Amino acid sequence: MLQAEPGAERVEAMLVGSLVSTVNWAEVIQKAQARGVETEGLAGELSGAGLRIVPFGLEEAERCGRLWAATSRYGLSPGDRACLATALERDLPVLTADRSWTELKIGVRIESIS
Repeated sequence: MLQAEPGAERVEAMLVGSLVSTVNWAEVIQKAQARGVETEGLAGELSGAGLRIVPFGLEEAERCGRLWAATSRYGLSPGDRACLATALERDLPVLTADRSWTELKIGVRIESIS
């Protein structure tokens, strides 16, 4: 959404009630800075638009580690698995631009935004 990539409008429309873990928030900041996007105040701005940034705890971390076996053939990073673990712990769907995720059979609804 920050780079106005395909699917950005769908993500923006779904910010209210959405969440991101602190692990994935760190990834957002890193990728934004790599592209020259100013990140100062970004958390407040997106929180004001309805996004919640939630802690990544022990349960999510353990689930993230256990997801490796089911996702390794798709090349998912630890950050990708952190996103999926957060969704599984909270019984929420995942939005992604990575179409290969839609092939995952891990008990979470995955919606492609592109």
